[in-house]
Amino acid sequence: MTETILFGAADYAVFALMLAVSLAIGILFAIKDRKSKSTQTYLMGGRKMNAYAVGTSLSFSFISAVTILGIPSEVYLFGPMYAWLLVSLVIACLVVTEIYVPLYFRLKISSSYEYLERRFNYWIRVLGTLSYIAQTVLYLGVMIYAPSLAFSQVSGFNLWAAIFITGIVCTIYTTLGGLKAVIWTDVFQGALVILIMIIVMFLSANDVGGWGKVWKLNHDSDRFNFWDFDMDPRVRHSFWTVTVGLGILWISVFGSTQSQVQRYLAVSSIANARKAMFFCLFLAMILVTLCIVSGWVMYAYFAGCDPIFSRKVSAPDQLFPFMVLNIFRNSPGVSGAFMAAVYAGCLSTVSSGINAMACVTAEDFIKPFTNFSESTYTFVAKVLVFAYGLVSIGFACLSTILGDVLQTSLSLLGILGGPTLGVYTLGAIFPMSTSWGSAVGFVFGISETSWMYIGSQIYPSPLLLYWKPKARFANQCPALPTVAPVNTTDIIATTSQLFTAFAEELNATMTTTAAAQLPQAPDRPLTAEYYAVSYAYYTAIGLAVTLSLGLIVSFVEGGHRRTKDIDPLLVIPIFDHVLFRCVIPKKYRRKLWCGIDRDGKRNDGNPMDITVVASGDDKGEENPAFDERELATKM
Repeated sequence: MTETILFGAADYAVFALMLAVSLAIGILFAIKDRKSKSTQTYLMGGRKMNAYAVGTSLSFSFISAVTILGIPSEVYLFGPMYAWLLVSLVIACLVVTEIYVPLYFRLKISSSYEYLERRFNYWIRVLGTLSYIAQTVLYLGVMIYAPSLAFSQVSGFNLWAAIFITGIVCTIYTTLGGLKAVIWTDVFQGALVILIMIIVMFLSANDVGGWGKVWKLNHDSDRFNFWDFDMDPRVRHSFWTVTVGLGILWISVFGSTQSQVQRYLAVSSIANARKAMFFCLFLAMILVTLCIVSGWVMYAYFAGCDPIFSRKVSAPDQLFPFMVLNIFRNSPGVSGAFMAAVYAGCLSTVSSGINAMACVTAEDFIKPFTNFSESTYTFVAKVLVFAYGLVSIGFACLSTILGDVLQTSLSLLGILGGPTLGVYTLGAIFPMSTSWGSAVGFVFGISETSWMYIGSQIYPSPLLLYWKPKARFANQCPALPTVAPVNTTDIIATTSQLFTAFAEELNATMTTTAAAQLPQAPDRPLTAEYYAVSYAYYTAIGLAVTLSLGLIVSFVEGGHRRTKDIDPLLVIPIFDHVLFRCVIPKKYRRKLWCGIDRDGKRNDGNPMDITVVASGDDKGEENPAFDERELATKM
């Protein structure tokens, strides 16, 4: 049974203060912008937001509450291979800032799915928008539910109260203050998360006996082993699955999802957008590092008495708060500050999501068919924000009774991320792509990743062989009762951003002197090995299927004969990038334009303004798709 450690008055006061400050920021911007009736101000921050504030918001839309709870548990259970996420984030940031950011800035759009209509047609835009809304509603429900569940089970705080209080506060300040409130509350909440994580990490290490003991215990248990280069795609976390698989995942998140695109389009220039993205990378790397080190500290604290084996917690996402509440049970306010930091991560993710869903709904489904005034559009956007907040709270409540839905929603980001990125990449990189090609590729991409996920639930991969858990012990637990052989479910789960999946804790007789015994893999059909492919590759597989089928259908449809009709602004001439200009002569790069007229006029009759920086066939030329100064002058 889960051990409960009750909050004190000081803990509740600190927790309430965090919620109050977040709400006050929303009210402040509602008052400050009360005379503005523009949807651009409400949904896009007037496109004049501070780059560092936007970078902080981007980062803490990525760092959710379950990230804070899940990465330490991942390190505790499986070791530090997830640390290679730092490399995948660098890859994602470079690709997004060099390809997708310039594309969106040239078009001056508010909804990332508006690009799909300009490049293909309205129905492709609808397909992308509906997929995003469905994914985000489910995802945000989990973001509210998961930390609320962990908090309630280790502190005694009522689960329903935790869900409704955090959900309502987040919905109110997002509704009142719009994107400005979302971004500046993210700044406050991000500063709180970093500060509290640093304090908790150092104080917890001191309680364990110092950093020397932390390093020794983790070294002896092989939790400093970063060097798993196994190329078997079934290995859950190796160098390749994390850097390549999750790298493509985060390219899809930052390159195609509205909640991220909307933020870096809220600054004034492409230079500021890039600045925001790299500041986001910097903060995300700090937070991931703090979470990994906290996982090592947590193992040192629980060494010899695993709380899952001793039934003090029922799931790994409760481990970190259980440790903090134990260590600081006699330090009023510290436990409350930690849970405030966890919920700050929850609020930043949820506020970003409901604001983004309101934006795409207004831009994609309402504006094209109405002729409302700006004040009416702004009012409609506020109603949409509030409605999506309530829907997310409702799904959080539904998650308490529909476990299968919860597990499915945790994998939505991976299932949809690859096909969505595939559609954008077809449009942005391949001029011959057609509407039918992108639609067929998208549908089959989602079908493939969904099929793989369902198969993985029917045929779970062998825990010992592909998950590679580290040793844990319960030999030092005081008065541990004898437990008969059981078949329990050990939730090694986090979020769709972490994808630390659910796995069964094994049939084992638990004693005070031995760790749980891992079972032998049962007989499995050959197809089960296909389903055992690591979840980290789902996005890459969805991307590959979408691109390959999309290009095949486009070619059959004759898309390669119609490239001259495409607006050059809608396709990135990737080989005109500075990395290729110095090695590929201009006459060959022009052939790679695939028939698009970049020397003449766009479809709207305006010249392309290509600035030639050197003459001669062997020299390069500056293409405006990568010309930062040209973009800044057009804003």
